[in-house]
Amino acid sequence: MRRLLLVGCGDIAWRALPCLASRYRVYAVLRDAADCPRWRGAGAVPLVADLDCRESLLRLAGIADEVLHLAPPGGADGGGGNASVNFRDLRTRRLLAALHRQRHRQLGGAECGSSLPQRLIYLSTSGVYGDCGGASVDETRRPRPQTARGRRRLDAEQQVRRLGKKGVVTGILRVPGIYAADRLPLARIATRTPALVAEEDVFTSHIHADDLARACVAALRRARANRVYHVCDDSRLKMGDYFDLVAAAFALPAPPRIGRDEAARMLTPMQYSFMRESRRLNNRRLKEELKVRLRFPDVRKAVEAIAAGIGTQIRWDTNSAEREFRSE
Repeated sequence: MRRLLLVGCGDIAWRALPCLASRYRVYAVLRDAADCPRWRGAGAVPLVADLDCRESLLRLAGIADEVLHLAPPGGADGGGGNASVNFRDLRTRRLLAALHRQRHRQLGGAECGSSLPQRLIYLSTSGVYGDCGGASVDETRRPRPQTARGRRRLDAEQQVRRLGKKGVVTGILRVPGIYAADRLPLARIATRTPALVAEEDVFTSHIHADDLARACVAALRRARANRVYHVCDDSRLKMGDYFDLVAAAFALPAPPRIGRDEAARMLTPMQYSFMRESRRLNNRRLKEELKVRLRFPDVRKAVEAIAAGIGTQIRWDTNSAEREFRSE
């Protein structure tokens, strides 16, 4: 059985684990030892390590044939405590350095060489594109991130691409807004946080957390070398309209609408940063190359199903997922 290193063990990793554990010996990198029993019980081998601590990563060299890297960059300083590296993802740099570390052992006087994995998939963000003026965007568009958060993601992508030039098959998944039954903006709507007026609103894309988990599994098998993929559904929706549909589905008042200038004064810098970027992602590669069949292609219908109590009962059937990913 092939060995998989799972880095960034949050919600998406947990959703993907049932299918991964049936195909790999999964090593899950956890920051907190208290999480080990849960992941061990689900079929993973826990490894306590911290991407912010270089020494804790030394044991990762040579441990896996493939890597699924889902961990986000650190905070405003990139996770390293130095403001001068604001636009660098030091977590990814530390991880790749650990994976590249030479693991030597004597075998009849000979030394083994590099410990690099054969394949690595990295989960990035569509925020690397910056504002596209509402245009339809495919994976060939040049990234122009406008936030420190987006620039750190682009730095991570560049590090992964460099790894791809050393013989590792690398793939990058660019992801927009993730939603699920427990990942809806209900608190924002309940507190009456405003959205932009229609004429100044921005286009945004979405993906259900279960579909994203399935795309990660598919990429491990089918991603082409040094290839970028958009992981998004088929919806073309403006941000304010998304908040409106969630509000309507849960019988909440629609958020108030304000102009861009007022939003810049009222909202936090993080909230407003998302309102400055407008783009519509093309998902052709996701369907044609990764062969992912979206379970939730329309965010409108998915949110309505969640509100009706259907979405909370939908579970990813591991057996059917296995059949899908084995099909040609």
